[in-house]
Amino acid sequence: MKTPPTDAELDAFLDEGLSAERMDAIESAIGSNAALAERIAQAVGRRDAGLHTLGAIWRRHRLTCPTREQLGSHLMGVLPSEEAKYLQFHVETIGCRKCQASLADLKDQLAAADQEATQQRRSKYFETSAGYLGRGK
Repeated sequence: MKTPPTDAELDAFLDEGLSAERMDAIESAIGSNAALAERIAQAVGRRDAGLHTLGAIWRRHRLTCPTREQLGSHLMGVLPSEEAKYLQFHVETIGCRKCQASLADLKDQLAAADQEATQQRRSKYFETSAGYLGRGK
């Protein structure tokens, strides 16, 4: 690990609030770094003792995360531009894994709905033209 994690990063690590790359780096370092493992244990102990900072509460309750409705509006392209810029910053620059997963899920649902609508249209076209197929003889 190039740079040791800060206490805030360790709290975010425990909340799975870091990018996948940083999570992997910290997780790998814990096994070979006794001091880092002790810092993680202390962070867990602080949580268990009820010692919470305002920042920790803010991160844990994901107060900066957009709602699922906002993510859906962004996918449909109807989110106001300032909100769309923030959402893009939050998902791409900050790398919020929860929002990335929610956005991926919404994209999958949208693709499935589009595929189902296409299949229904094809079935309807076939049903309405089925009577004309045998008339060409």
